[in-house]
Amino acid sequence: MKILDACCGSKMFWFNKNEPHTTYIDNREETGEVKDREYIRTVQISPDIVADFRNIPFDDDTFDLVIFDPPHLIRAGENSWLKMKYGVLPEKNWQCYIKKGFDECMRVLKPTGTLLFKWSNNQIEFNEIFKAIGQRPILGDRRGGTRWSVFIKKSKISK
Repeated sequence: MKILDACCGSKMFWFNKNEPHTTYIDNREETGEVKDREYIRTVQISPDIVADFRNIPFDDDTFDLVIFDPPHLIRAGENSWLKMKYGVLPEKNWQCYIKKGFDECMRVLKPTGTLLFKWSNNQIEFNEIFKAIGQRPILGDRRGGTRWSVFIKKSKISK
């Protein structure tokens, strides 16, 4: 099985941050300390490959599973823990940014593969995301501020 985490960040939801079937990419590689309320937190972003999820450096139909957990924020403090940990989308034209990333994830997904999409509706509602990517998931949770959704690659069905 080949897995791609298309924007791994600090790999916060991974139980094994070096899972052997997985290739981790992110558009940055850095370690930093930032203040979060009264705590000093260390954030380490250490992908296998530094790359932008809008231009994934792999051939079509490469991965069985693609995880797409893009930044959910369009506003965050310049030196904030949230910005360091999660990244920030461009405030203008975030829809095209997310759409291009989603399309790239689908491109590298095998025809029989699964795309696992994670989104938090802190600043952008779920329905706005589905409008931007032009597709609805086949399943996912429908409650809560953070949701996981499952997509499959669109195929041509012959009758």
